[in-house]
Amino acid sequence: MKKNFILYVFLAPAVILVFLFNYIPMYGVTIAFKDFSPTRGIMASEWVGLTHFTNFLNSPNFHQIFANTIKLSAFELLIGFPVPIILALMLNQVRRASIKKNVQLMIYAPHFISAVVIGGMIFIFLSPAGPINALLSVFLDRPISFMSDPDYFRTIFIASGIWQGAGFASIIYVAALSNSDPQLHDAATIDGASLLQRIWHIDVQVLKPVMAVLFILAVGGIMGVGFEKAYLLQTDMNLPASEIIDTYVYKRGLQAGDWSFGAAVGLFNSVVSLMLLVSVNYVVKKFNGETLY
Repeated sequence: MKKNFILYVFLAPAVILVFLFNYIPMYGVTIAFKDFSPTRGIMASEWVGLTHFTNFLNSPNFHQIFANTIKLSAFELLIGFPVPIILALMLNQVRRASIKKNVQLMIYAPHFISAVVIGGMIFIFLSPAGPINALLSVFLDRPISFMSDPDYFRTIFIASGIWQGAGFASIIYVAALSNSDPQLHDAATIDGASLLQRIWHIDVQVLKPVMAVLFILAVGGIMGVGFEKAYLLQTDMNLPASEIIDTYVYKRGLQAGDWSFGAAVGLFNSVVSLMLLVSVNYVVKKFNGETLY
């Protein structure tokens, strides 16, 4: 530390900010174990232990909310995770720089559209009088109420998420592919390897370490489906499929003013995410050798 003192000085502001805004606020998690009252404060509020956790686990809609969260996250991960990889592999095969830049601009752009705008677009396009139903009217006698039917919610949520985020998520894979040695492709071509063989044995092998780390991180956030879009796409009719832990915490903790119960549910969500992160990190380390720690 004495030798690299100036480097630690540069590092100090970031460490102080993380400590102030990430570690000190953790004390507030204690309200999950108390009957918190804003007038009495955290210290003076009555200690109730695991009561709020027990109430949540025994609540009649716990299984539905937990299942909705897991299903949305798992399907989004399984279906959406390979898409940025495929996009990056396809972009890597485009040789003309002008075409490649235009395609990248088109697939990156949706990432910068806010969740509110995305929600509004989905409601407009999928409304009974919207363009999607106008096209389907050729084959159907009546319009489909996409946003009112729980059976369509997961498909809409996952498909819109892939459209919005897959292009931007491919950036890191495109950057990783820039480290691929062109001489390997030349040698493989001379040896008679097809395009798919070169992609599988050269490009995919370059992406493996990045894929492993990003997969671990994605599984670690599997319980964080995304409050904004889920809440914006909710209707009274599709609640059986759209009510997830994040929206439930918002409604019980903020709208209903049950601060302690909301904090308990949020803490439960974080603990499950941590357990998944550690478990997947261990499994990936055993099979692939890549790990976060």
